[in-house]
This record gives sequence, structure tokens and C-alpha cells, in this order.
Amino acid sequence: MKFLLIFIFFISNNLVSEYKNTNGKALEKPFSDMVKWIRMENETVVSSIDISSQWKDINLSTDDDYVIWIGHSTFLIKTNGITILTDPVFSDRASPFKNIGPQRLIPPAINLKDLPKIDFITVSHNHYDHLDISSLQEISKLNPEAIFLIPSGDLKIFKRKGIKNAYEFEWWQSYNSKDITFTFTPVQHWSKRGLFDRNKSLWGGWYMKHKDYSLYHAGDTGYSKDFIDTKNRLGSPKYAFIPIGAYDPEWFMSESHVNPEDAVQIMMDLEADYSFGMHWGTFKLTDEDTLEPPKRLYEAANASNVKNFKSLTPGEIINLE
Repeated sequence: MKFLLIFIFFISNNLVSEYKNTNGKALEKPFSDMVKWIRMENETVVSSIDISSQWKDINLSTDDDYVIWIGHSTFLIKTNGITILTDPVFSDRASPFKNIGPQRLIPPAINLKDLPKIDFITVSHNHYDHLDISSLQEISKLNPEAIFLIPSGDLKIFKRKGIKNAYEFEWWQSYNSKDITFTFTPVQHWSKRGLFDRNKSLWGGWYMKHKDYSLYHAGDTGYSKDFIDTKNRLGSPKYAFIPIGAYDPEWFMSESHVNPEDAVQIMMDLEADYSFGMHWGTFKLTDEDTLEPPKRLYEAANASNVKNFKSLTPGEIINLE
């Protein structure tokens, strides 16, 4: 597996980049850093986190104003009668291969076929732990009228699978419906799905604004001033979904993956009322212990006197106000 990672990294990292971050830079680590990480001997503690069946206490179709973390960066959001699914990943592996690549540590809190009717699907970028095409294809079959909001450069992936109603977006472009507006926002990251497409598609977060309040899904990101810019341009969201995992070793990961302390700073930059940690506990992508991110989040939030930044249990119901 390590040799496969080195091979893919070597080929893809020596290609001309297309998209860059707002600081004008493309994230391209030297091959030597990748080899250094691969050679590191780590004793990571891998655990299975708890899963709640609380979601069964409500009717997902008729009840309203709730959020449920399904796992990783996948949230089921129902607000004002509109159902949204973020970065839906229901497959056993975050990989282009069936038998190789990061395998789920926990199953999805809700099975794909138990979901209610979905109106909108947002995708933050094309990495396999965020753009799971087999799940998206199944969602499209179950919800033929659903609208897929995706980054610029990824439409061909959807067309190949016959997924309709998919629309591409550059940063700050919006999709407006009668009751909600989705705006694609910049974050600091990168894209790659194959050997020859590094940064050929965009990456970002999704800001969702309706008449009562706004929600923000940060996708996958390193820390940058993008969140201050998002707040200044779109306002402070009431609810923010922010990654807190996949950061170790930090000397290698920090440009593209925030740690819990960075996540707390993002909440402060956004001036969000409530924040929820994601991107942890579902796949082993990096070297931190499975249960470390929520512990560090708790400590970081207390140290900064930040309230209402919660680490969720998959399947738990969060009532929106």
C-alpha cells in the first residue's frame, strides 16, 4: 500500500497544476516529504467510535429542522422542508479500488436506502473520501429530481455515470432556489482523483443561506484567511460543520488539513453560533489516534473560551433552532 501511495504521489505531483488556492499557491509537497512520512514508524491506536440509533426516533421525511452526522463529512440536513446531503460517502472504502485503500472503521449511521427524499447534494472536492461516485449514482437513482452542486472540473465524472442535474461552480458562484441559496466558497486544499488530474478541478466549502439562518460546510481544508473572507462576504453562519481530523503528522498535513485548534480558530473567524466537528472517526487517513480529535477539540475550545463547538456521535439528532 505504501509503495502504491508513493507511485501515485510521484506521478501526480510532477504535473502542471490548474487551480490554485487564494494565496496563489498550489499544494505540492516534495517527493522526499512523502517518502519521509511513509517511512515513519507510528503506533496509532485505531478504535471504533460509538454510533447512535437516535435518528430512528423521528420521521426523517416529515420532521423538520434537524441535522444528523452520518459519518466523516456526510451530514443529513433538513431545514424549512429542504433536505440536503453533504459529501455523501456510503461505500466501504474511500478508494478507487474495491480491496485497497482506507476502509470504514464504522458503518454509515443511516443506510443509504433509509434516507428521506433528497433535494440537494453538495460535494466539496473530488477526493475519494468526499466524492464517492457509487454512492452518488445510487442517490441519483433514488432521487431523480435531486440537484447535485459540485466543484468546477468534476462534471465529467457525473456525466460518465449518467447522473443528471449536476451543476459546476467556481468560488463565490451561487445556486439560487426559491427558498435557499448555495454559495461555493474558497478553502485551502487541492484535488486529485487519478494519476494525471492534480488540481484540474476545484475544491471548496458550501455556504447555505435561507430566510431564517445560514449553514456552512467547510469541506476539507487547511487553515487560511478564507474563512474571514467568507464571513465578510456572506455573513456569519449560525451553524458550521468544520473538519477536526486527518492532521498527523502536522509537518506534512497542516497546509491541507486543520487540527482541532485550527478548527476552533475557524469557528471564531466565521463567528458561527454553533459548530460541529467532522472528518474524523470514519476512515483512518493519517497517523493520529482515532479518538484524539474530539479530545483535542474539547481542550482547544476551553482554552479559547469558545462555546458550542461540539463533537457529535453519528446518528445523533441535532435540532436546528
